[in-house]
Amino acid sequence: MPSGTVAPLFTAPLRGRPCGSACHAAVAPPELPATADQRQLSLTPGRRVRSRVAGLFLFLPLLARLGWDRLVTRAGYPGSRMVPATSALLSLLVLKLLDKERRSHIDDFNCDEAVGLFAGLNIPPKKSYATDFSYRTERAQQHRLLAGWVAGLAPVLFPQAEAFCLDFHAIPYRGEPEALENHYLPTRGKASPSILTFFAHESQSRVLCYANANLTRTDQAGELMQFVEFWKSVTGRDPQWLYFDSKLVPYAELARINERHIWFVTIRRRGAALLRHLRALPAASWQRAVIDIPKRRHQNIRYHDERTRLRDYPESIRQVAVTGLGRDNPTLCVSNNFAVTARDLITRYVGRNGVEDSLGISVDFFHLDCLASEVRLNVDLDVALTVIAHGCYRWLAKRLRGFDKAKPKQLYRRFVETGGSVEVGEEGLVVHFDKRCHNPILKEAGLDRDCPGIPWLRGMPVSFQYP
Repeated sequence: MPSGTVAPLFTAPLRGRPCGSACHAAVAPPELPATADQRQLSLTPGRRVRSRVAGLFLFLPLLARLGWDRLVTRAGYPGSRMVPATSALLSLLVLKLLDKERRSHIDDFNCDEAVGLFAGLNIPPKKSYATDFSYRTERAQQHRLLAGWVAGLAPVLFPQAEAFCLDFHAIPYRGEPEALENHYLPTRGKASPSILTFFAHESQSRVLCYANANLTRTDQAGELMQFVEFWKSVTGRDPQWLYFDSKLVPYAELARINERHIWFVTIRRRGAALLRHLRALPAASWQRAVIDIPKRRHQNIRYHDERTRLRDYPESIRQVAVTGLGRDNPTLCVSNNFAVTARDLITRYVGRNGVEDSLGISVDFFHLDCLASEVRLNVDLDVALTVIAHGCYRWLAKRLRGFDKAKPKQLYRRFVETGGSVEVGEEGLVVHFDKRCHNPILKEAGLDRDCPGIPWLRGMPVSFQYP
């Protein structure tokens, strides 16, 4: 082919990229994130960083008011000069607040300086550090952290806490067979290797206030009294009411609760002889009542109130058989309180479903079932952070008018997942939110009003600006 002529139309194309100036251009190297180090944190006035989750800073006023740094210090968590314990736990809490499933997902924010600023660091730590830190914690540290957290949060969200709903939750283990005990998993309909956790839920505010994942089957029966002792150490008094199902504790433990003068409502297992006794009762011994809970499907019920005896329980106990709750056989509520009406007793136990709702939220948004490890102490840190994150979102829901019953996922999508920029001012941090339709609700709430100085940000307060 003569020089300067074009190639034939149907010539097979050459392999590879066409030659040209681009062939010799330098290949851009990957961007390497900096190393997390609080000594490298720049709070120079005028500095401005951008983030797609600027709404994360909405939780800073609450954490500052409750003295997060003091809680972590008293709990005794390990830290270093580069990443203090306060910043390390905040970095792990961020994953719960931002709907992240696993600790390895902290690498999604490797280059987000605003997320690092939230935790008092120049940049969030890497997944290797987050994993290593979680294996250095102990149950006593989680216990002290939760005690301090609940003591500070109680005056804000549940100052008159009296009733608590209690329940166990088994987190399934999906790896190779390990030396884990089998616990019943409702989603599978059978017992499988899992880690057993225990949660306590305050019924009025719907806030999780206690958790423990360092449990074995032999510890299961005594965990209820462990919560009672926890609550007394925090508030100086025993709980007034406890609601739980029939499998939470054996009947012998009910006697210990009664000795502390704590009222309880639970249910009794239905035996064949007991069902025959109830069917033989005359129709006149059954009374009618209405459970007027909004949006409840089964409101019209019939009940029979009587005294009975339980094995391993020394005294007589009150038993209320209830029909009309959507089950074929009567539900048997038992309690040591003989003063309240049967209707009030039934209504109280129906409210126990609140702890199941909170556990459902913890599984759905806080990814409780994404098992952090087969080591119970590692999981214990995860469930403690779940309790704290749940409290943060309940505080946010209470402060936003009209969103008191909103779930964390709804709050996250409408408020927390808001882009913006964080500016270091002369007198504190200023978060400039992007324009969104829900900004007027945040402005009305005034979450930054009277915000104290944030110790892990060198005493600087935070304020919010809306377009």
